[in-house]
This record gives sequence, C-alpha cells and structure tokens, in this order.
Amino acid sequence: MGLSFSSILIGSEDPARLEGFYTKVFGAPTWDEGGYTGWQLGSGGMMIGPHDQVKGKNLQPGRLIWNLETADVKSEADRIVEAGATMIQEPYDPGDDGTTLICTFADPDGNYFQLATPMG
Repeated sequence: MGLSFSSILIGSEDPARLEGFYTKVFGAPTWDEGGYTGWQLGSGGMMIGPHDQVKGKNLQPGRLIWNLETADVKSEADRIVEAGATMIQEPYDPGDDGTTLICTFADPDGNYFQLATPMG
C-alpha cells in the first residue's frame, strides 16, 4: 500500500484555548499560520484550527482517539496532567504481561488522546 499517515487536525470553536493547552504539553508549536497551529510529533503532526461545524465540547470523545508513544508512560502522564489534561484512564497494562502501558486523557475541548508504550 502506498499510504502513509501524516497528521491529524483537531477543529475547535476556541482554537486559542487548545493551542495554549497543547503548547504546555508539546512546547512551542512547529508552525502557526492562517489561524492553524501545529506540532511535529515524530513522523506525524497534530494541528489545531477553527472549524465552522464544531461547537462546544466533544460530546462523543471516544469516537476518535489519537495516540502518542513514549517509553515512560507514567512520567509523561504526570507531566500532561500538570499541563492541565483530565486523566480519563490511569496507566494500565492491557495485556497483563507487564510490557505495555496505556492511559487516556481529555483536552479542554473534551477530545481524547492516549499515551502508550511503543508497540513491537
């Protein structure tokens, strides 16, 4: 297959609020142009911007959950909570074999994202 994932766009009624939150999580944005702000995260990117079809908080945050990998899920989870994220699911091992941890957060718009131990 000739496809490669490049980025995700999170639409918001209040993109400045999300920009402030994600700047605390990821540091200074990689780009900021035309009302859209983004961060390069490994080989992919995450961008925030206004969207005329988005109003208020996400009422179905489990519909789309995006993931970040880190070798130190617990420390990164603590740091992200300190940045203002809501912890939805504490770090847990889905396979009960001690090799993988996953935890889930909500951003200020209620969108879910996860931290996970790198797979394979």
